[in-house]
Amino acid sequence: MNPSRIILLVIAILGMIVLGSSAYTVRETEVVILTQFGRQIGTPVTESGLHWKLPFIQSVNRIEKRLLEWDGPVSEMPTEDKTYISVEAFARWRIHDPAIYFVSLRDERSAQSRLDDIIGSEIRIAVARHELIEIVRSDKARKMVDAVDKDFAGKAAELPTIKRGRREIERDILKEAAPKVKSLGIELLDVRLKRVNYNTQVVERIHQRMISERLQIAQGYRSKGEGEALRITGKRDRDLREIESTAYRKVQEIQGAADAEATRIYAEAFNKSPQAVEFYGFVKTMETYKKILLGETSIVLSTDGDLFRLLKSAKPVAAETAPSSLTPARAVAPAAGPIAPVVPVVP
Repeated sequence: MNPSRIILLVIAILGMIVLGSSAYTVRETEVVILTQFGRQIGTPVTESGLHWKLPFIQSVNRIEKRLLEWDGPVSEMPTEDKTYISVEAFARWRIHDPAIYFVSLRDERSAQSRLDDIIGSEIRIAVARHELIEIVRSDKARKMVDAVDKDFAGKAAELPTIKRGRREIERDILKEAAPKVKSLGIELLDVRLKRVNYNTQVVERIHQRMISERLQIAQGYRSKGEGEALRITGKRDRDLREIESTAYRKVQEIQGAADAEATRIYAEAFNKSPQAVEFYGFVKTMETYKKILLGETSIVLSTDGDLFRLLKSAKPVAAETAPSSLTPARAVAPAAGPIAPVVPVVP
């Protein structure tokens, strides 16, 4: 091969290497800072496109222009009421001054470490200044739902009031941490508490207390239901007795009216003639005998009484022709005195 061609090829390759190390591009989402032997050269390059630098001795350092996120580690800390909780937070930030940021932190990993220290410290201070209820709740106007009966739910139905709330505490953390990170070329945009939980050592006790409160509310509902059931049952029994009483009174009224009507019909039927009246008396007397002369019954009657009149006037009848339902009584009259008792004996 011709030596001149080899020299030209080497020069071309060296030229391409020098050209490649001299050119660099800047994307729209980043800022570039040039350094020479570790020292910043010029101002940050913010305009996107193709740019040039000294080959080999100048280096390109790219810095993000977009919003960046910070997710803090889970940290345990005490509240003002001495309750240990685990807090997990997050934040959004961006690089406000690339030159200061590059001198102070150099890269994003160092920035995340500094944010852990600054924001984490402010969160601890804010949590220690407030009670747990202030950190958990965010709405001051929140009220207990109407479904909970405060009469038997007790403390479980009471919703403590808050003075500030979580939103204001987060704003305080942002207000305190923003000036400290600004000196590092960082603009802190927002800080939020992502998760608040009890310490693992007290979670079981908290759960037991919550279960106890829920059981108290459930027992209250059961007691109220049992009382309502007794009230309904009592009303039902009272209404039933009232209905039965009204029905019994109506029955008696109807039966009394029927008896009166029957008596009137009997009276009209038996008062048509003297013979009818006498027959009616005879029938009623027989019915009376049938009711009072039962089995081994023994009665004492006056011989002058109307009830004894038919027995006294009865004639003996042969045993085989006597009615089976009624055997004439054997009357024993006293020796003297018209009102001496007579004892009819009915076998």
